[in-house]
Amino acid sequence: MSGTLLSLLIVVGIFLILIFYAISIYNGLVALRNRFKNAFAQIDVQLKRRYDLIPNLVEVAKGYMKHERETLEAVIQARNAAANAEKKAAANPDDPSAIKGLIGAETALTGAMGRFFALSEAYPDLKANQNMMQLTEELTSTENRVAFARQAYNDSVMNYNTRREQFPAVIFANLFAFQPATLFEIEDPGERAAPKVSFT
Repeated sequence: MSGTLLSLLIVVGIFLILIFYAISIYNGLVALRNRFKNAFAQIDVQLKRRYDLIPNLVEVAKGYMKHERETLEAVIQARNAAANAEKKAAANPDDPSAIKGLIGAETALTGAMGRFFALSEAYPDLKANQNMMQLTEELTSTENRVAFARQAYNDSVMNYNTRREQFPAVIFANLFAFQPATLFEIEDPGERAAPKVSFT
């Protein structure tokens, strides 16, 4: 009887250890998923700041760049498309299609801003405008913050994806629908650099 009781206690003990281990894996995956969602929220804050600055920048430039209406409209359209993509991604940062949509919209916006700044070089009065200099300084600062936030997000995504792919966590990840997260990477290598916004 004593041997049977001891065997039963050992089996129950092993079972309890396995349950606590499974709970630990699940909670770890939840914590890592929440960490990358929080990291995306930091990108979200900086992108909204950027989207708020762009219309002001275009408004200041309108008075000087009267013959460049197509470029100004392209910037505003790209900004609006990026803002809409950002809202979709912010609503569900673990949706790969939403993140890819945001990456595409950000790539288009970066290209439009690059053309805008290249064209604005031809307008010395615009370059000397105090409001334009202040807005471009704020935009440069925001671009740097976006880059840092994107790096923190990508680090969190990498940690989460690595953990969910390791054994035995992969079993629980598949069992409880922990989907892989998408890195926030600019697809076109030519677009990786932030737009140059110096008017000095």
